[in-house]
Amino acid sequence: MLYCIGRVIVWIIYHIKFSIKLIGKENIPKKGGIIIASNHVSNFDPPMIGITFKGVCTFMAKEELFQKNKLFTWVLRHLHAYPIKRGARDSSGIDKALDGLKKGWNFVIFPEGTRSKTGELGKPKSGVSMVAAQAGVAVAPVFIRYGKKRAIRRKVIVSVGELIPPEKFEINIEDRHEIHRISKMIMGEIIALKENAPEIE
Repeated sequence: MLYCIGRVIVWIIYHIKFSIKLIGKENIPKKGGIIIASNHVSNFDPPMIGITFKGVCTFMAKEELFQKNKLFTWVLRHLHAYPIKRGARDSSGIDKALDGLKKGWNFVIFPEGTRSKTGELGKPKSGVSMVAAQAGVAVAPVFIRYGKKRAIRRKVIVSVGELIPPEKFEINIEDRHEIHRISKMIMGEIIALKENAPEIE
C-alpha cells in the first residue's frame, strides 16, 4: 500500500519538476517480473524508472543510506529497497532480487555498479549477469539522459529498448567468461540506446 501511494506522489512531483520524454513505450511490458538494467547518472534515476515501468520496482541501495536515520530507513524498506555493500561480494542482494522476481516484481539494477559523475558509461560489473542467469526472466535495457540542472522543468529522456529474452542468459554462472560476456551484452544494449537518444538542448 505504501509503495502504491509513494509511486503516485513521486509521479506527480516528477511531472512537475521534469519534462519527461519517453522513448520505446511499446517495449514496456504490461506486467512486472523483469530485470531493468539502466545507466546511472543521478539519484533521481530509481524513482524515474519506478514511475516508468508497471508493477513494483525493487532496487539495491548503498548500505550507508540505511544508516542515516530510522525514518529514512523505514521509508527505503517500504519502497522495496535493500542495502548492499559496495565493493564486496554480497550474495544476499542477489537472493533478495531473485525472491522479488519470483513474486512478479521488477528488479532495477545499474550494471556499472555506481553513479557516473561525467555521464559517460563505464564497464559493467558481474551483478547484472549473475541475476539474469539465475532468474530466467527478460531484461529491459534503459538509458536516461538529463538536461540542464537549473532549467525550469528540467528535460529528461527515458529510452527503453526491446526486451532481451531469458534464453540469452542460459549460461553456467561458474564460468567467468560467460558472466562477463552477458554483462557486456546488456551494457551494449544500453550503449546503443545512448547513441540513438536525441540530445537535449
